[in-house]
Amino acid sequence: MKSIFDIVSLECSKLVTEHYSTSFSLATKMLAPSIRGDIYNIYGFVRFADEIVDSFHNYDKLYLLDKFETDLKDALDQKISLNPILNSFQHTFYKYDIPLHLVTSFMKSMRMDLEKTVRLTENQYQQYIYGSADVVGLMCLTVFVKGDKEAYEILKPSAMALGSAFQKVNFLRDLKTDFEDLNRSYFPNTNLNELTEDAKNKIVNEIKSDFKLGYSGILNLPNEAKFGVYTAYRYYYKLLNKLQKTPSRKIKSTRIRVSNPQKFSLLVKSYINYKLKLV
Repeated sequence: MKSIFDIVSLECSKLVTEHYSTSFSLATKMLAPSIRGDIYNIYGFVRFADEIVDSFHNYDKLYLLDKFETDLKDALDQKISLNPILNSFQHTFYKYDIPLHLVTSFMKSMRMDLEKTVRLTENQYQQYIYGSADVVGLMCLTVFVKGDKEAYEILKPSAMALGSAFQKVNFLRDLKTDFEDLNRSYFPNTNLNELTEDAKNKIVNEIKSDFKLGYSGILNLPNEAKFGVYTAYRYYYKLLNKLQKTPSRKIKSTRIRVSNPQKFSLLVKSYINYKLKLV
């Protein structure tokens, strides 16, 4: 039965989320059940594409990404796929009428990561951030507002800013892996061989500006989405604060994390603020 296959597909997307990101999985669990599954579906899709370009070093990445994109097109054309991740994504894609250009822009950014050496100019940086982060925030926004076009347009700038902030925090946290292992340098006009405190703080301040705009949108999200998105916001802001306090030389030699006890504390404080209507 098709309904059983769709349930299995959703469970696969949920499993991907839980195994690849404990922090995002935790935040997603704070969303209302009515929208939680669709966020799993979006995450599963973007995670698989990202894994192809980031992790499958002993395989032909171009072939795998080409095949994934072909299978994605077939899934959207036929409204079904034997790839359970793509099957669940196409369900959410049509349920909320996600604009196709968001998906196209995301895949374009994934292809930029196939270059052997990634050194982005300012224009390429903005283009990459839009395709790899902003559009993911916008896909999720279509779910949060349940397809309401007017609400989507109002919240669009803040959703993009929050997506940018999350991605830039990841870039700063993963400097060692991206620069030394994958030969990538996402931040333009920044010498990662000699990352200074001034350069680091410039990046941190840029991210804080994104967070400020993103937070203004969280305040106006529907209740089904607000607590979960606010939890993710608190987590990433905590991570940014830890990165700001970490000497630039150490950022390049280690991966800064938020401990499980700190995550639990953030969750409790987020819940209290949410219940007291402070957010």
